[in-house]
Amino acid sequence: MTLGKPRRTGPLRGRPLTLGSLFAAFWPRILGTWAMTLMEIALFALIPLLIGRAIDGLTGGDTAAFVQLAVALAVLILLGTLRRVFDTRAYGVMRVELGKDLARRSSDLPVSRLSARLGMGRELVDFLETELPEAMTALFRTFAAVVILFGFHPALAGTAAAAALVTLTIYGLAHGRFYRLNRALNEEAERQVQVLEGRSIPRLGAHLLALRRCEIRVSDTEGLVYGLIFTALLGSVLFNLWFATREIEITAGRVFSIVTYSWDFVEGALILPATLQSLSRLSEVTARINTPGNIR
Repeated sequence: MTLGKPRRTGPLRGRPLTLGSLFAAFWPRILGTWAMTLMEIALFALIPLLIGRAIDGLTGGDTAAFVQLAVALAVLILLGTLRRVFDTRAYGVMRVELGKDLARRSSDLPVSRLSARLGMGRELVDFLETELPEAMTALFRTFAAVVILFGFHPALAGTAAAAALVTLTIYGLAHGRFYRLNRALNEEAERQVQVLEGRSIPRLGAHLLALRRCEIRVSDTEGLVYGLIFTALLGSVLFNLWFATREIEITAGRVFSIVTYSWDFVEGALILPATLQSLSRLSEVTARINTPGNIR
């Protein structure tokens, strides 16, 4: 198969195919999407506050806060629509340029491996388009929750911070295993077209069983890691509930707020290991697509 020799043309210009290189080549588009994402996050954070003010205003016969809420919701709808329209076009360009550059660099590979690597390369752009904005939202939620909990009592924020540290430690210990399992899974994925070309049912069956074994190992590791992480995060919620009711002179409504923000912290913090796992997979993908031959 010949796709032509690699040429130093296009936005990537011979850079290694990594998240950093994509950002360097397409930073105006990426920063544009991130700016709109951050504005959406800020508006979402204000909505509960605006709803509360609207309720208070309407019960007192004042509609000003209600109008502010309606305007904020309209802006949120418009901003969300524009961001999605812009995202599709901006990240679509990245996928095209990444695919073209990867095809030129891997022109000596069999079609089966090139096809698999094109799919893997798209995962880099998918991460920038979908998972990274979700991680930004989660980080904002966890930070806001910790700040608000600190306003109630420093111990509540300290418990949340400790749970986050445990989460990072658990995932750090599992990172190497995730990398090795994803490497094995990607090896099987690269072989799939070649196996299909052989039109051998026994060989195809062996390939599918190998894929299944790899997927089970990844899933089992995910289950164990998430179980340990979830235990640490839920422990922080239970401690905050106990501490708020036993150690602080506080009303029932404030206890409810503490538990609500503690749970909001849990929901945001759970996105973190998912993002780290994606980075583990992408680190293996990045090494693979930047290596001309086979990785063993």
